[in-house]
Amino acid sequence: MVADGRFPSGSYAHSGGLESAVRHGWVRDLADLEGFLLGRAATTGLMNASFAAAAHGCAGAPSLLALDAELLARTPSPALRRVGVDLGRMLLRAAQRICPHPVLDEAPPQLQQPLVYGLVARAVGAPARAAAAAVLHETVTGPATAAVKLMHVDPFTTHRAVLRLAPRLDDLADRAVLAARGDPADLPSPGAPLSDVAAEQHRDLDARLFAS
Repeated sequence: MVADGRFPSGSYAHSGGLESAVRHGWVRDLADLEGFLLGRAATTGLMNASFAAAAHGCAGAPSLLALDAELLARTPSPALRRVGVDLGRMLLRAAQRICPHPVLDEAPPQLQQPLVYGLVARAVGAPARAAAAAVLHETVTGPATAAVKLMHVDPFTTHRAVLRLAPRLDDLADRAVLAARGDPADLPSPGAPLSDVAAEQHRDLDARLFAS
């Protein structure tokens, strides 16, 4: 439910980079969209899921702030950093109202969204893997939902493509949990340079349907 676009955390206003990809002609049809979703899950998704799982087990603000610094170091784009802070703040505010818990009240402000996912999972008694799975779910369903508006594709066909990714997402969630058990400095950092470039270009668009 927390990763659903209808949860009042603002994620529904973001395309996960798909709007820029469509404008640049990188994604033109359903096959391109499937490739985009898989690539996003294997790069940004794995990284963010690993940080969410790590945040789930954090003991106190200093550890969370150290994780936040590591995640920012893996996010070259200032635009994506701002998006991460905005979505993290909105997710935390919504969770504090809907499922209040001390771990949420004590969270440092301005955390990146994946870290807040870890805290929310902990607050509701869900395991670290649930946090990782939720992040991966949002990583692909956000762009898939945006594709209906941006590409005028059939929503049933689009979400059938998401369903085909389920085994891959399960594997990535398992990998994220394993990675989260190590040193924060060793958390995954798979690069997606075009995503960073597209995010900076998207920020300067005069007319756009999505915030990112």
